[in-house]
Amino acid sequence: MRKVVITGMGAITPIGNSVKETWDSVKQGKCGIDKITHFDTTNSAVTLAGEVKGFDPETVADRGELRKMDDFTVYALGAAKEAVEDSGINFENEDSLRCGVILSSGIGGLTTIQRECLRGSTKGYDRVSPHFIPMAITNMAAGQIAIKYGLHGMCTCVVTACASGTNAVGDALRQIRDGYQDVIVCGGAESCITDFGIGGFTSMHALSKSTDPNRASIPFDKERSGFVMGEGAGVLVLEEYEHAKARGAHIYCELAGYGSTCDANHVTAPLEDGSMAAASMTAALKDAGIVPEQINYINAHGTSTHLNDKGETSAIKLAFGEHASKLMVSSTKSMTGHMLGASGAVEAVITALSIYNDIVPPTINYKVPDEECDLDIVPNEARQAEVNCAMSNSLGFGGHNASIVMRKVV
Repeated sequence: MRKVVITGMGAITPIGNSVKETWDSVKQGKCGIDKITHFDTTNSAVTLAGEVKGFDPETVADRGELRKMDDFTVYALGAAKEAVEDSGINFENEDSLRCGVILSSGIGGLTTIQRECLRGSTKGYDRVSPHFIPMAITNMAAGQIAIKYGLHGMCTCVVTACASGTNAVGDALRQIRDGYQDVIVCGGAESCITDFGIGGFTSMHALSKSTDPNRASIPFDKERSGFVMGEGAGVLVLEEYEHAKARGAHIYCELAGYGSTCDANHVTAPLEDGSMAAASMTAALKDAGIVPEQINYINAHGTSTHLNDKGETSAIKLAFGEHASKLMVSSTKSMTGHMLGASGAVEAVITALSIYNDIVPPTINYKVPDEECDLDIVPNEARQAEVNCAMSNSLGFGGHNASIVMRKVV
């Protein structure tokens, strides 16, 4: 099988509008959670979120084009632009049928859906925007990236809720490794911080109602009370190793393994014993051809909900056995909030940088230990440590589990 490497990365997140800004914030343990500004929260039980801050959409497209795009697509295009520029690839010199896009979103154009529903209810549904459907449909970020760069290979959108971003990266790995494509622009994007989106998650008791930004998204902390919504995008350029070497590309690390399973248990609650999430991790290890003891760090799904953090702890113990106590396991959602379909992609970027720089991200704002989450969660401060192999996990509504393994290129 062919080796697959990461040659470019882009990110727009609650803690930075580029990979550099985001990584600097990760190393500093910066919290991107703050009061919601996207809508009036006067009548909302939830008032905090991880919003993108200070991003200029006109760096991505002109005003006329922006009027035809939902924010999740704009974020995707912004992160893709950075990733492609970072990779140094010139797609005009490539076989466009061997270059594709796998760009996920968990929900798609929710901002557009809410706005156009309100317009239709007041003015009549024949008066909604003619751009409503292409703005709202979840695959449009992938389609827009393919259009921008003229990529005629496989173009698809993975929709597996909060596992979407990791599934997108893993599916891209297989497409290249198995010889179908040479280059894939992959990742995820999301923008659901609207009163409609926040209200939906609030009514199902999924979100933290804390008013303290430093005690809202607190994965593995005993006082955790729900996740905090985030938004943004993460995009990676994956390439076949020899293809990357031939053009002199800078390589961050190898994407070595991928596992994906389903709890097949409940639409929102994970299996408490973590058995199927563990099976996903074990499958990713086997796919990479390594043993559990070779993993140094896990970027956990770590949402700050009681069931997820407890279940993921159990899953890691099942998959790694005695080695679980020696693993560094942190949740960067403590800084970004939960970016839904973009989370796995952003966390893949962060995990790749952890390997590249031998720095392990912290789980910030951790105060109260939980005996049910007794792993080394790298509390509060980033840690300088050798990271030769790392894993990133994502778990989504519907029981979707996805794990990817990365390692230094040798």
